Amino acid sequence: MTTETTQKTGKILLLATLSGGYRGADMVGQGHMDYPPNTYILPVMSSAIFPPKFYIDAFAKGFDAITVMYSGTDSPYKGESEKTAENINETYVRMKQLNLDPRRLRLAAICTVCVRPFLEEVQRAEKLLDEIGSVPRPVIKPRAPVSPLEAQGDTTYVNE
Repeated sequence: MTTETTQKTGKILLLATLSGGYRGADMVGQGHMDYPPNTYILPVMSSAIFPPKFYIDAFAKGFDAITVMYSGTDSPYKGESEKTAENINETYVRMKQLNLDPRRLRLAAICTVCVRPFLEEVQRAEKLLDEIGSVPRPVIKPRAPVSPLEAQGDTTYVNE
């Protein structure tokens, strides 16, 4: 008897707030529904505590897609949704500098009983990874220009 299983190579990280996404994940489990084994759920109190460096490091250390599942404006923490959005937007800027596709990071408002939206977000990440593949590693920041000529794009007279 031969059983064929397809191993997904890309890893998906879900940052799921206890007041939103994690309860959605719990409902999925209680309903005996499945999501891919390459999905890792990290329950967190607040998504606002993760700076852009966290996301970049997560990509560098093996994750290929990250979805931040939070309760949005229904958060019990004042300013969480604004700070989370600010951190994600700053991360997008850094991702572009590193030539990382910004679609790899997604912010999604998931409520406490949102089973279908939770599963749809996981499926969206799976589909994206099927389309664009894993993060090229190592993730290296491009070298900054070292002279005024090089900053203008003229490297003819720059000594290495």
